[in-house]
Amino acid sequence: MSVTVRRVGRSALLLEVAGDAEVAGLLAELTKDQAAGRLGPAAEVVPAARTVLLDGVEQPARVAARYRGCTPEPVPAADGPLVEVPTVYDGADLAEVAALWGVSAEAAVRIHAEQEYRVAFCGFAPGFAYLTGLPERYAVPRRATPRTRVPAGSVALAGTYTGVYPGPSPGGWQLLGRTGLPLWDPAREPAALLAPGTRVRFRPVGPEVVSIGVSGTSHTGGTAGGPSGAAGGRAVEVLRPGPLTTVQDAGRTGVAALGVPRAGALDPVAFRLANLLVGNTPGAAVLETTLGGVALRALVPLVAAVVGAPAPVLLDGRPAAWGAPVRVPAGGVLELGAASSGVRCWLALSGGVDVPRVLGSRSADLLSGLGPAPLAAGQRLPLGPVTGPPLRLDGLPLPAPPRELPLRLEPGPREDWFTEAALRLLTTARYTVSPASNRVGLRLAGPALERRPGRGELPSEGMVLGAVQVPPDGLPVVFLADHPTTGGYPVVGVVRVEDLSAAAQAAPGTPVRFIRSSR
Repeated sequence: MSVTVRRVGRSALLLEVAGDAEVAGLLAELTKDQAAGRLGPAAEVVPAARTVLLDGVEQPARVAARYRGCTPEPVPAADGPLVEVPTVYDGADLAEVAALWGVSAEAAVRIHAEQEYRVAFCGFAPGFAYLTGLPERYAVPRRATPRTRVPAGSVALAGTYTGVYPGPSPGGWQLLGRTGLPLWDPAREPAALLAPGTRVRFRPVGPEVVSIGVSGTSHTGGTAGGPSGAAGGRAVEVLRPGPLTTVQDAGRTGVAALGVPRAGALDPVAFRLANLLVGNTPGAAVLETTLGGVALRALVPLVAAVVGAPAPVLLDGRPAAWGAPVRVPAGGVLELGAASSGVRCWLALSGGVDVPRVLGSRSADLLSGLGPAPLAAGQRLPLGPVTGPPLRLDGLPLPAPPRELPLRLEPGPREDWFTEAALRLLTTARYTVSPASNRVGLRLAGPALERRPGRGELPSEGMVLGAVQVPPDGLPVVFLADHPTTGGYPVVGVVRVEDLSAAAQAAPGTPVRFIRSSR
């Protein structure tokens, strides 16, 4: 099969081939082009079941022309080491899977455990491996509506793939059981236990054998207030952490093929502006609050600035400026209240939050657990050295939180999975933001989009920021900064990156309209 090229928004391409061996051959060619600089300095290459995603391509039309119609030389998978996974087969979907197979639950366990599996590729989240080896007759569909939280260590099925969730995350696979085997540890070399080519067997055990919670269930890189090399003892103490306050910077790049999301501030413009106001370098880490505020005690004199959603700012109980530098004396208490509209604020502190970097970034990633944990009362946040003077601006170049959220939509790679009526509905119907939305994605309520009949299951493929993924329930999900790097639901379109800053401020109930971009 020759390469089919599909557009994924404005700066990404999906290259589709026949199977794993062809993906390996195509990846070898792309690796050469990437090393030669033909894909652009920021390009990410993400292999999957039958596709390779090229994200951040500098000249997508030229790259598409280069690969469209070519026939990569298949590269057979190499035999890797054997890893045994002790598994308690008590998953929430075991009975449903057994019914789909037409056998008892006990027989379903025996069928699954007697196979030898092989890691085809990694993706979705750090340490998540897609395992082949289950015969085609045992393929099962993904869930119609993904779970918002799948426990760490869950052993699951989708199509003919088996996977183990390294940490708690959303997911739509059918849950068979659980294991306590640690699959991902950035302090380990290699960080992922299951690499492409690794052979895997699942060994049924009783619940007393497996200790759940050791596999990627907590954030790595230390707590946000743990010991650090704070410059000259510069730090703040967390008095009130708010409902969800995380450390964020510009995010991670170059690691999507490992299943590592980009993370980073949900509004890059507000993030850079906050740093500008306090005199930081553009990429210094800040605090991102969600709905509620935060209260900090300065242990040294510092400058702070709050931007994003409108919210009251207090210094030692008295009103202070929003959207401007605020000088906080040593011992002073800076309080940020709940947002009066919108969802998120970004609080910059002079010197930047100086927690350890994990894979090149200080950002907390809620999908994978990388980076510092959300703030907790009593923690001390280390600060870096002051790098420049604060800056006061007469007017902030930030829009107000949206009362209605218009999202410009670029072509997605799987438009052809949906009926013409569904494609018209997407751009004419009114959706609303669901309360289940988070940093992973903006979940929408509204009319369901109908798939064309006979499409079956989509093999997992690379995902991009702004992708509009549609699960079998037909309700779109717009991927934000903590989105998985691969997924198995079709992407009908891609929202322009410039529109996602407003999406970060869209509160539950906000009306959403998709606007088809001119091609």
